[in-house]
Amino acid sequence: MTRPTRIGIGHDTHRLAPDGPLRLGGIDIPFDAHLIGHSDADVLLHAVTDALLGAGAIGDIGELFPDTDPANRNRDSAEMLELAYQQVQRCGYDLCNLDCIVFAQRPKLGPHKLAIRSRLAELLDLDLDAIGVKAKTGEGIGAIGNEQVIAAQCVVLLTRERER
Repeated sequence: MTRPTRIGIGHDTHRLAPDGPLRLGGIDIPFDAHLIGHSDADVLLHAVTDALLGAGAIGDIGELFPDTDPANRNRDSAEMLELAYQQVQRCGYDLCNLDCIVFAQRPKLGPHKLAIRSRLAELLDLDLDAIGVKAKTGEGIGAIGNEQVIAAQCVVLLTRERER
C-alpha cells in the first residue's frame, strides 16, 4: 500500500572558483566566486531536486540529468528542478513543504534568504511560508570553512490526496 506522505532528503556539494556571481537558490548573488559543475552548479536547487526525487522514489539528479549528456552542460538548475517536480506530481504527489540549509563560509546569505525563498516558491508553486532556508558557516574548519566548497541539504514532505 502506498502511504499518503513521503519524506525525502537531498544533499549536494560544489567547489568554488574565482569570479562571480554566485548562483544559489535560483538567483545570482554578488560574490567574488562561483560554483563549478556540469550544469550551472546551483548547489541548493540540486539538493532540492534530489530531495523531491528521493521522496518520490524515482531516482536522483544524476540519473535524470546525467553529466555524460551534453544537453545538461551549463543547464539551468531551475529547469531541472521543475522537470523533476513534474515527475513527482505525475506519481500523484504534491509538495507540502521544504526546509533547506546552505553551508557556506561566505558570502553572508541573510540578506538573500527572502529572494531565495521567493524563487523556490515560484519554481515549485508553493506558499512562501512553506519554505525554510537557513545558512551555516564552517566556522573556519574544513572545505566549507576554508571557502573551497559550498554545500546544501534539503528535506521535503510530499503528500498524496488519494490512493491510487
